[in-house]
Amino acid sequence: MKQTITLLALLLALAGCGKKEQNILAIAEQGSFAVGGVVLKDSLGRTYHGDHAYVFYQKPVDARKYPLVFAHGVGQFSKTWETTPDGREGFQNIFLRRGYGVYLVDQPRRGNAGRGTETVTLSPAFDEEMWFNRFRVGIWPDYFEGVQFSRDPEALDQYFRQMTPTIGTTDFEVYSDAYAALCDKIGPAILVTHSQGGPVGWNTLLKTRNLKGIVSYEPGGGIPFPEGQMPAEAQVLTLSKKTEGVAVPMETFLEYTKIPIVIYYGDNLPETDERPEIYEWTRRLHLMREWARMLNERGGDVTVVHLPEAGLHGNTHFPMSDLNNVEVADLMSEWLHEKGLD
Repeated sequence: MKQTITLLALLLALAGCGKKEQNILAIAEQGSFAVGGVVLKDSLGRTYHGDHAYVFYQKPVDARKYPLVFAHGVGQFSKTWETTPDGREGFQNIFLRRGYGVYLVDQPRRGNAGRGTETVTLSPAFDEEMWFNRFRVGIWPDYFEGVQFSRDPEALDQYFRQMTPTIGTTDFEVYSDAYAALCDKIGPAILVTHSQGGPVGWNTLLKTRNLKGIVSYEPGGGIPFPEGQMPAEAQVLTLSKKTEGVAVPMETFLEYTKIPIVIYYGDNLPETDERPEIYEWTRRLHLMREWARMLNERGGDVTVVHLPEAGLHGNTHFPMSDLNNVEVADLMSEWLHEKGLD
């Protein structure tokens, strides 16, 4: 009893040390687990578990009804959603404070889920200047004027160090199988995707009935259009040598009318293809607007937001970790409330 009272006194003292009660982050439960994947056997019957996802989760006290499942993009892992490169809170904590349970996922063959089932060779790729441009921080070595990214060299160092290799080939079926298994395990949830996580999300929706909504930040590639109705711009090869769009049966296309979807794109999107590595995001914004129009005409509920048009300027390819990420989160919170998902 004495120990309990002493601990309580310590907690109360800490709470009073210049901190407001609203800034205390109260976690009811947290943990981690693997989900999905396969088990291989060799000729001797020995096993190998691989191609699963790794999940770290936190549930706040008095959590809202639907948790948020966060899906990272290319070359990234769950760090995308954690502390920002310049040291501020990312979406993980921002939405925990707003009462949402959060599930941060390392997709199969990435990060803490690096136990892939393929033989691979990894070697350094000296490509960070290219990603600086492609992620729209600026044109190396110069930053865009007004960009929402810290110019502290330490922030850029942290930014580059959150990149991690894929231990195997890119396989959206393997990735979405794991996300669908996660949703089947935890129940109804909101999927929040980024970049390459966009097409992972579109695939996941087809494999589980537990998605109540999708929030997608700058999705890239794999846009499902009805067979025979794919826009010409969707058939252009990306820098990754794939088409932006994929043809699906109309029956499959209509699956995207069944839940609300919101898509966000940031700033510095040129209207010419003088720099293809940047213009590809402009093309994707155009295509997602067309995708939304086609779905909404068939009863869907898809919203595409260009952040400058919503009053937020200077955002990079990573709005969730930009300097104005609280304002970016506010837009998402408003959308979740509007759709009755909070």
